[in-house]
Amino acid sequence: MEKPLARVKVPKRYDYLLIIAVVLMGMTSLLAIYSAFPLLNADVSGTRLIIQQSMWFVIGCVVAAIILYLGNDNLFELAKLGYYILLGMLAVLFVGKLTNAYLGFNLPFITPVNGAVSWFQFPFGSFQPSEFMKVMLIIITAGVIDEHNQNKEFHSFQSDIQLFIKIIKWLAAPAVLIFIQPDTGILLVILIALAMMIACCGIRREWLFLAGGLLVAVLAVFFYLYYNHFSLLSDLFGDPYKLRRFVGWLDTENNKIGAGQQLYTALLALGSAGITGHGMQSEVVSLLEPQTDFIFAVFGQDFGLIGALFIVGLCLFLDYRLYRILIMSDQQFDKLIICGTLGMLLYQQIQNIGMVIGLLPITGITLPFISYGGSSLLSYFIIIGVVLNTSAKNTNVRKGFFL
Repeated sequence: MEKPLARVKVPKRYDYLLIIAVVLMGMTSLLAIYSAFPLLNADVSGTRLIIQQSMWFVIGCVVAAIILYLGNDNLFELAKLGYYILLGMLAVLFVGKLTNAYLGFNLPFITPVNGAVSWFQFPFGSFQPSEFMKVMLIIITAGVIDEHNQNKEFHSFQSDIQLFIKIIKWLAAPAVLIFIQPDTGILLVILIALAMMIACCGIRREWLFLAGGLLVAVLAVFFYLYYNHFSLLSDLFGDPYKLRRFVGWLDTENNKIGAGQQLYTALLALGSAGITGHGMQSEVVSLLEPQTDFIFAVFGQDFGLIGALFIVGLCLFLDYRLYRILIMSDQQFDKLIICGTLGMLLYQQIQNIGMVIGLLPITGITLPFISYGGSSLLSYFIIIGVVLNTSAKNTNVRKGFFL
């Protein structure tokens, strides 16, 4: 018996090139982590890292598949629910930081790592709420902007200010809690992703000129104080550790034993590798955090310029597929989510690779889909599942060149 017409599902055509890009990056991640074995700290098991990264990759694929099955219909409301759950977890981490600092004990499953209280530590691995909060904020901001643009009566500076206030209401609480942890790296990722969405949502151009002018002014003042009034700049920063990152970046050669050691060793690793590298699991130059922040330097040391360009090529291929879905989508809500995703990924890619080759100061920013990390990997798969649903439901996309 034939099915009723109402029950016949429209065939979905996903962007399989995007799926291939993600799978290739996952395989490259495992190869890079394996290659970093000799550089790991003595208390870190390389085999365990491989097993955990593989496990999170499989779980991520399952989560993406579930999102593909459920669709994006109730995405905005689900993101709000996820937001409040994650906000509660961030609040618990804040309490854990207070008990550790003032009472001298740790709450269950909460242990500071390098002075930061950002993770819940479980026997099977760690969980970082801020990684998932950035995804929730991208989805929620897309919904807020979409509703605002549909309901506004006219386009003016006043309507733009109303939009900014709506977004800040969602952003303020998690931003403060993440900053206190402290995890300025994730906070920067969130701010840049949301800024990209706001810039592309139809606000007046004057805001963009104002933001660009303020950024140039801040950079000009910073470099002026750095080279002419360093003591004043140090007083403004308050925390000398944060300023040390800029010292190590701008004066690496004279600080290669101290503040510039990480950058100096990364440059040695890449510069000595030549075209083809030193080979798998080479130990020519020791690197700190080889499985996370400096995974690009590890891959470049072992596989040379060819390996480095391969990772850059994978990143560009992933970004291009996301951009193609963006320009061919016909729903503003979907476009804004992809815009935020692109902003997030592009910033992390540029920052991570840029800091390894000395173009940018060193920060705790990992390379998406390549660096080790279960929470970050799973958060990316959530957003990839959402993007794949977007590619499948839009008629414009289905007319494109998708496998």
